[in-house]
Amino acid sequence: MAVTTSPYASDALPEGTVDVVVIGGGAAGLNGALMLARSRRSVVVIDSGSPRNAPAEAMHGFIVLDGTPPPEILRRGREQVRRYGGRVVFGEVASSESAAPATDGDLRFTVTLADGRSMSARRVLVATGLKDVLPKVPGLAEHWGRGVVHCPYCHGWEVRDEPIGILATGPASIGHAFLFRQLTEDLTFFAQGTDLDEATRARFAARGIRIVDTPVQEVVNNEDGTIAGVRLADGHVVARSVLAVATRMEARTEGLEGLKLPMQDLPDNMGRGFASGMAGTTEVPGVWVAGNATDLAAQVGASAAAGALAGARINSVLATADTDAALAAAQGVTPAL
Repeated sequence: MAVTTSPYASDALPEGTVDVVVIGGGAAGLNGALMLARSRRSVVVIDSGSPRNAPAEAMHGFIVLDGTPPPEILRRGREQVRRYGGRVVFGEVASSESAAPATDGDLRFTVTLADGRSMSARRVLVATGLKDVLPKVPGLAEHWGRGVVHCPYCHGWEVRDEPIGILATGPASIGHAFLFRQLTEDLTFFAQGTDLDEATRARFAARGIRIVDTPVQEVVNNEDGTIAGVRLADGHVVARSVLAVATRMEARTEGLEGLKLPMQDLPDNMGRGFASGMAGTTEVPGVWVAGNATDLAAQVGASAAAGALAGARINSVLATADTDAALAAAQGVTPAL
């Protein structure tokens, strides 16, 4: 469910045109904004307050910050962006689109929020992240981020040596199983219709991975609400305390349709995100993307790094545009629109 009230003090939306609007206040968006603000760019982050890792108790796999609760990381990030003059505005983007160029020929974009407020920016960094789409198995979603995990690097250590079940979603779950086998000797693969050839079954057998071909009907809970196991279509219950699911990952695109950004698909129907090139460039002039919105498998550290690269590149492009405009003005040239 989308957050309707701000979980933190929101800055005022500025008047006039800013250098960059960053859509998304996660690791990628905040790190991109940090780079831009430190370069004395006017930058506004629009944050819906609904990060992907909100259900997780802690973030792992990022040196120095390993074990830090996600809300704390974002709190520090907002504080640091603001330290250099950047703004973080709570809100949901309803629409974003190209606008008429400025009198000097530079690009302009208009971003409108769900509450009707709008702003103008010279460049746009999309860092909206993604949504994890879980299989429609009753009882599964309520354990997401705790008893139901997806990433062996993000959550694996915390579930080591537990009885783990791989709830297959397709061919990608086969590789998923071998990664989780590194973490426990008690691993069961619930095929859920995934086609396993004899070679794969032999490899599973060699690693002691049990295969269950009978479909899973529902997740069964203990009295304290934790996972007890799964009930199969034939009524049998297989005891498990953790379920690992390779989710389908879909970039958050709400409010971005007007930018007409191209999309790309992951193999095996595992996800769909924005297409991008080096440092987050896109086919749409003036628009960059960073983090999970384009790199669906990126963890927090990789997303933050991608935001930094995109921010640096945007600043470089703006520096060139500023110089072109200054030279045209010095020479008395009227730019062609």
